[in-house]
Amino acid sequence: MTSDPEVPGRYASPPCMAAEVDPGYFDPLAVDPQQARDVARWRKAERIRLRAERDTLGVAERQAAGGAIGRRLAELLRQRFGDLRGRVFSGYWPIKGEPDLRPLMADLHRAGVLVALPLVEVKAAPLVFRRWTPDTRMVRGDWNIPVPPPDAAQVTPEITLAPLVGWTDGGYRLGYGGGYFDRTLAALSPRPFAIGIGFESARLDTIFPQPHDIALQAIVTEAASRPVPLHP
Repeated sequence: MTSDPEVPGRYASPPCMAAEVDPGYFDPLAVDPQQARDVARWRKAERIRLRAERDTLGVAERQAAGGAIGRRLAELLRQRFGDLRGRVFSGYWPIKGEPDLRPLMADLHRAGVLVALPLVEVKAAPLVFRRWTPDTRMVRGDWNIPVPPPDAAQVTPEITLAPLVGWTDGGYRLGYGGGYFDRTLAALSPRPFAIGIGFESARLDTIFPQPHDIALQAIVTEAASRPVPLHP
């Protein structure tokens, strides 16, 4: 277990480290180049705004929101999947004020769920997922992020969480801008059931979806658990 005071123990990295990893990422496939640049600039400004708003939350408010999200997510998992014993669930390590769902991850592990954590093994490539338990002794990965060690089993998630900077009712996610999560969903077959995790205040009318954006199946905030309408 790591002794870093900023890394409280036995958890690992988030699905997307985009802001620091690949700030210039944008996939202009089938999009007018000027429109693509305009959307990219708008998204960058929205990330800054939403993260600044998130940073104003106090510790107690953040903890209360995380607890409410954890309860709503647990209920969603129960209703949608029933007994998850033996199934692979990918969580995330909370950074930059994201909701902290580590207690739920530990509960799932104790209930026999195979919990995994995503990490960047190759830059600008899909994420990989390694098994995690509360006793996993982590190592430092790229960008100095704690991750499960290389000898941890690599798995493919059936259910995955996606931390949200912003979100829409249609299930589109504003992430950190590196494109890792969308690359991963596009590469996995079958595609996992993807659940966005964020704050209610981060709701947006649109993110101006682009060809590379993949909608999530559900959004969970401290206020509600929302199934997402099917996309054509």
